[in-house]
Amino acid sequence: MRKSYQFALIILTIVGLLASCSHQEKKYRIGVSQCSDDIWRDKQNSELKIGAYFHDNVELRFAAAYDSDERQIQQIDSLVGTGIDLLIVAPNQVSTISPAIDRAYDKGIPVIVFERKTNTKKYTAYMGADNYEMGHLMGEYVASRLHERGRIIEVMGLKGSSPAIERHNGFREAIAQHPGIQVVATLQGDWTEPTAYNTVKQWLDKNKGAEKIDLVFGMNDRTAMGARKAFEEAGGALPLFCGIDGLPGENGGIRLVQDSLLDASYIYPTHGDQLLQLAVDILEGNPYEKETKLMSALVTQDNARVLLMESEEVMRQSRNLERLHEKASQYFNQLGNQRTLTFVALAAILLLLALLAGIYMYYLQRARIQDERIQMEREQLDFYTQVSHELRTPLTLIQGPLDQLLRTNDFRTASDNARELFTIVRRNTHHLTALVNKMLDAQVGGRKPDMTSEQIDAITVQNPVDVPNGNPVADEDASTVLIVDDNSDIRAYLRSILQGQYRLLEAEDGQRGLELAREQVPDLIVSDVMMPVMNGLEFCQQVKKDNISSHIPVILLTARALEKHQIEGYESGADAYITKPFSPELLLARIDNLLQSRHQLKDLWGMKPMAGIASTEASAASAEPADAAPAPIEDAFISRFKSLVEERLADSNLSVEELAAAMGLSRVQLYRKVKAMTGNTPVDLLRKARLAQAQRLLQESGLTVSEIAYQVGFASPSYFTKCYKDEFGTVPGEARKS
Repeated sequence: MRKSYQFALIILTIVGLLASCSHQEKKYRIGVSQCSDDIWRDKQNSELKIGAYFHDNVELRFAAAYDSDERQIQQIDSLVGTGIDLLIVAPNQVSTISPAIDRAYDKGIPVIVFERKTNTKKYTAYMGADNYEMGHLMGEYVASRLHERGRIIEVMGLKGSSPAIERHNGFREAIAQHPGIQVVATLQGDWTEPTAYNTVKQWLDKNKGAEKIDLVFGMNDRTAMGARKAFEEAGGALPLFCGIDGLPGENGGIRLVQDSLLDASYIYPTHGDQLLQLAVDILEGNPYEKETKLMSALVTQDNARVLLMESEEVMRQSRNLERLHEKASQYFNQLGNQRTLTFVALAAILLLLALLAGIYMYYLQRARIQDERIQMEREQLDFYTQVSHELRTPLTLIQGPLDQLLRTNDFRTASDNARELFTIVRRNTHHLTALVNKMLDAQVGGRKPDMTSEQIDAITVQNPVDVPNGNPVADEDASTVLIVDDNSDIRAYLRSILQGQYRLLEAEDGQRGLELAREQVPDLIVSDVMMPVMNGLEFCQQVKKDNISSHIPVILLTARALEKHQIEGYESGADAYITKPFSPELLLARIDNLLQSRHQLKDLWGMKPMAGIASTEASAASAEPADAAPAPIEDAFISRFKSLVEERLADSNLSVEELAAAMGLSRVQLYRKVKAMTGNTPVDLLRKARLAQAQRLLQESGLTVSEIAYQVGFASPSYFTKCYKDEFGTVPGEARKS
């Protein structure tokens, strides 16, 4: 029970950690000081909030100065006084806000200056777009839009603010490169639409009758729209209006460009989420860039629609994210209320767990003992299986040759004493085999001995059937059998049984056997199971998976006699499983049976033209025995071969080498594989396919015999006529008449 107490202590520790984890995570308070309150700031604040959704330990505190230096200074000092951990500030002007920023920085508070700059170096990082580049690119666009000739008015932003200064410098430098462009007036604004309206209206009133203005550049979209309103009230032809900000939404710059109220705008990126991530990296001590330049883009009639669709989709997803966050907050509040109840329930459950732990440990100990017993039995079974293999192999080499010897004329003419000695050897061989079976049965149970002791004792030598003497050689048309066994004596014994009836190949392990199976493509394989390098089960699996050898029947010949071993053999793809010691007659009968099944498969595929296979497969398959049907991988091979032939049926230059290359085989491998599976050579099947297609065309089309001959790939009509008559017993013309 001591372990039970330890288990309960562990559970209590985990519960305590869970209960306290919410209090251990540091909470970061970030103050955000905005110089004004407009749709650009609203978008950035919204992005900051969304960025905070991914950081549960961040609290944002916002303040807006409404373009007032004094108010922003007070707000910065107030935020610092509340104990913020980091300050994000967009200064209203370059110099006036610097002292407040310096005071925060000197107190050890990291400061991120964004969008606008100050004349102080006391800041931790800066993030914003390149306002000089914006002004310069807008100047280049204006020059191009006016074809480098025209009169323009520039409406500035807030005096003393860094964006206004930098955009002005960039714009004027670009315009200076185009002498045909004249800046008629540079008017002072403060980023707001009313101020821009009043300033431009006053200028128009003073310059009535002046030469036409071609374009007005406002340093933000609101300034440009204020100027447009003044020109509309003044009447007359309106100039073009360009601004900067390019915000999405109903009154944003992108919509204004699409609606042709502005000729162009320039997207001034907000990237509040990126700004929030920079703040978190600084607070958590992660690497960060001190100066981050934000990328931007020009908005014109050409791209306004696309940009608007993209931005509106982003806004829609942002609103969805906010709604999801609100729901998640509700769920977390509910979770917080439930957490207390959960901890109380856990404390009560712990007492029960402590009791259950004792029972669990008890059954765990029993399970471990059971596993050890099973493992011991498995090792014991493996040991006796190995011993059985070592005993059954020599028994096979004694019993098999002895049975063969008893069939010879030498034994028939032997003396009675010699015959009695042979009887004793044969009877004791069977007796030893039965003892091996009993030894294995004593460990695993369930399998009966092959013969009873009384049956073994009753064994006497009878006059066997005569068998041919000598070492006859199989003819060239005989089937090829591959023998795979690491025991050279077993291979010699199998060779003595099979020679004369089959052509033989031999391999000493599964790896070499697999190489021979791929190179020579035998008609059947006889393999041992327990071999070095590659065992028989793996060898059988590889043979059946290989596209070249998948059709070859495999007989596993092994000393592993248990039912589970036989199941493993058949699961590996074996077609037969014979245990040692074995009867030569049984082996020969099984080989003959499997080869006969393969002959049935040859009839199924070989007696029909290729073009007719698809239509007659179902009826032919139903007429043959179930074991004659090709395996899926074989069926796929024939289907692939058939498809390749049909694709190039009209090509009179199609060769077996090209077909073999397309199938991923050598010429010899393709020949042997197709011959083994169909009874025909690839050339025969190609000719049959062409003739079958020709027969169909003769019956269904109005083509001449010569046209059909060339269409199905014959080089000459005369040779086509000869082949057609050899195949169908009639000339093509008579076939058409019939």
